[in-house]
This record gives sequence, structure tokens and C-alpha cells, in this order.
Amino acid sequence: MSVTAMVVLIVLISVGFGVLYDMYKKQLEFKERTSNQNSKAAEENIELKKQVKNLEQRVQVLETIVTDEGYQVKKDINKL
Repeated sequence: MSVTAMVVLIVLISVGFGVLYDMYKKQLEFKERTSNQNSKAAEENIELKKQVKNLEQRVQVLETIVTDEGYQVKKDINKL
């Protein structure tokens, strides 16, 4: 093997490993970024579930008020 071929081979190996290392770093950054986004989405999901539960309770209270006979009587009196 000639000296020129060895130099070319060393350069190709060095460049190849450099490219592979950069790809690995980018993959780790991507995983970290998606992990952060997933945790934020999970927190937001929990908050939205709490809000939905709160709104469901409020709707139940409103339904109870509206279906109460006393409410209907007050409404009829106010019409007069």
C-alpha cells in the first residue's frame, strides 16, 4: 500500500467518524427536545383535564338549578 493511499484512507476514516459523531450529537439533541416537548404536553394535558372536570361540575350545578321546580315558579312569576 502506498503512502498516498494510506493518507487518503486516514482522511476518509477521520471524516467518516466526524460525520457519524455529528449525526449522533444531532440525534441526542432531537431526543432531548422531543422529551421536553412531551413533558410540557403532558403537563398541559393534566391542566386541561382539571379544567374540563371543573366545567363539568359547574354544568351539573347549572342543570340542577334550571331543572328545579322553584326556579321555574320564579320564572313564571317574573313573566307576570
